[in-house]
Amino acid sequence: MDDKTMIFSIPDNKDDMVRTILTSVYDALEQKGYNPVNQIVGYILSEDPTYITTHNNARNLIRKIDRDDLLEILLKNYLRS
Repeated sequence: MDDKTMIFSIPDNKDDMVRTILTSVYDALEQKGYNPVNQIVGYILSEDPTYITTHNNARNLIRKIDRDDLLEILLKNYLRS
């Protein structure tokens, strides 16, 4: 059995893309009257795109982000604050 730890890395420029997309999705959810945090968490946990509105193309935008990348970036930014 191999006991090596895998290294997972996301290029820094991806942070900006994720921030832009997540902000757009958040705004679209808010505009439609949803609780953006609850909806985005639901999407992250289930990877079910129906948690995200189609308003302003938000559903297509969020699907451009790999869920693992999204989680890593969110965690990294949370721990920085």
